[in-house]
Amino acid sequence: MLSKNQIKLITSLQQKKQRFSCQLFFAEGIKGIQELLESNFELVHLYTTQNDFDEVSTDKKVLINEQELKKITALATPNTCLAVFKIPNEKKINESGLILALDAIRDPGNLGTILRLCDWFGIRQIICSKETVDIYNPKVVQASMGSLARVNVNYIDLENFISQTKLPVFGTFMDGDNIYKTDLPQEGIIIMGNEGNGISTEIEKLIKNKLAIPRFGTLQKTESLNVATATAIVLSEFRRG
Repeated sequence: MLSKNQIKLITSLQQKKQRFSCQLFFAEGIKGIQELLESNFELVHLYTTQNDFDEVSTDKKVLINEQELKKITALATPNTCLAVFKIPNEKKINESGLILALDAIRDPGNLGTILRLCDWFGIRQIICSKETVDIYNPKVVQASMGSLARVNVNYIDLENFISQTKLPVFGTFMDGDNIYKTDLPQEGIIIMGNEGNGISTEIEKLIKNKLAIPRFGTLQKTESLNVATATAIVLSEFRRG
């Protein structure tokens, strides 16, 4: 059974300031929770309407009913379970191989999808500007489908980092070089910009390698690609190259 204090705590974790004050976040759904349980994330409590997750000790597992789940879920249609985990300390940035840099990505669904893409394409390191949405936002966690457990994410002063790195820096622009005709390395930093404004002016000044995904439509009227879609194409080309 859920107490009022438990309900208050869990629902408060939908707010960034509360997540970082408590150093907690939550995940929903069997797959996402299972992925996190099999990682280094530390479980605080698991709330489930089913008799599942046998590997979780009884002192951390709470059996609840569907009405109780509706009181704590962030989903319009509740799943069968919700788990609260501790937010781990940030790990050191791994400055090798391909690194994805996100400049003020705001949409949680986009960030969650990008996490999955990095997991798929073997990108182990994401660096984010401080204006980028929090990876522990419930919608990000949900959209990442467990990939959060396998990609290292750091929030930094992106402009300062890019200005000091020795790695080649790439960015996506409408007037860049055709990505399909460019020799791409297996080491470097790939910057993806904000959904509405693209890469910021300050960061653009630091990018020596500008790439473009060409439009093939007859009318050429599509203004831009969704940032997650563009990320999929760019990562695919870097890996193919």
